Amino acid sequence: MTDRALDRPADGPADGTATEELLPLRGYTVAVTAARRSEELGALLDRRGARVVYAPAIRIVPLADDADLVAATRDVLAQPVDLVVATTGVGFRGWLEAAEAWDLPLREHLQTARVLARGPKARGAIRGAGLVDAWSPESESSAEVLQHLLSGAEGPLPGRRIAVQLHGDPLPELVSGLVRAGAEVVKVPVYRWVLPEDTAPLRRLVATIAARGVDAVTFTSAPAAASLLQVAGDEGVRAGVLAAFADAVLAVAVGPVTAGPLEAAGIRTVQPERARLGALARSVVAELPAQHRVLTSGPHTLQVRGHAAVLDGRLVELPPGPMAVLRALARRPGVVVSRPDLLAELSGGGDAHAVEMAVTRLRAALGAPVVETVVKRGYRLAV
Repeated sequence: MTDRALDRPADGPADGTATEELLPLRGYTVAVTAARRSEELGALLDRRGARVVYAPAIRIVPLADDADLVAATRDVLAQPVDLVVATTGVGFRGWLEAAEAWDLPLREHLQTARVLARGPKARGAIRGAGLVDAWSPESESSAEVLQHLLSGAEGPLPGRRIAVQLHGDPLPELVSGLVRAGAEVVKVPVYRWVLPEDTAPLRRLVATIAARGVDAVTFTSAPAAASLLQVAGDEGVRAGVLAAFADAVLAVAVGPVTAGPLEAAGIRTVQPERARLGALARSVVAELPAQHRVLTSGPHTLQVRGHAAVLDGRLVELPPGPMAVLRALARRPGVVVSRPDLLAELSGGGDAHAVEMAVTRLRAALGAPVVETVVKRGYRLAV
């Protein structure tokens, strides 16, 4: 067998009959761990053909009635503020609304400060409050905000008073970098991330990842990534999750900050060029099918995806048994795989007859002679 790129769906079978358009993520299962806008991301993946699994890894707890936020707001109001870093639109807006509910003149107090927006949503919240956004980074990252401030673009930092609106993550690099530069930093914890009230979907997900039952997992925040790894440890499957991410499951993070906990655990991540949900979905489309070679067998092409095969540009849904056999054969195309080895792939166990039945059903579903029997040895994908 040889490899061939699957750049577009096949025009159709040799007899000229039309085939259904092959969406790029058909045959794949993708997990969404987002707490916010999960349905939006799921819809983007679903429209591209993915089977989407939702397992929120975190939930956002607003701190409108929290003593920490009240104390931080009073600290900000105690003296003039030179600079403000708004990291999220919903967080910055919520802070101002909470202060207004407490009759604290936060909006007026910030009129004299230079307000920096980490991204467009924070910029919109700043403008919506009648404030002026002084600057925002191209990368929409806290790292670039820190670099901008350390460069002296906003003036010398020693003695400057800077309010940093946190977004659930304590942003230790940004805060410590400013403190080392001599600034006085007031941290404003507008909301925090905690485990979801119902952790059952997340616990099922980590077990499914360890069993290689999903093909990709998407992450839109660093706390969600850390939470998934924490729950994997609690469930006793952390080693299995790390092994699955190493050889079978694609981890897709919306940006480098989100990827931080995963990379620290040794998990390689894929990241879009821009931290946007649409770009995240496009990264899944670009990277996931590329993980699986398109094999050529005589006049036929075959790609083995997560829970289905693509034969000559046509998606073939397969039951678990035949799918397990095909996946095992595709791992070593052209190499004979013994019946005992194939039996080990079948979740229900059984004997040699179970393997023969799975192969028979596989051949019937594919309808093409791509699986060969090698007498007294086993089976292989045809060369």
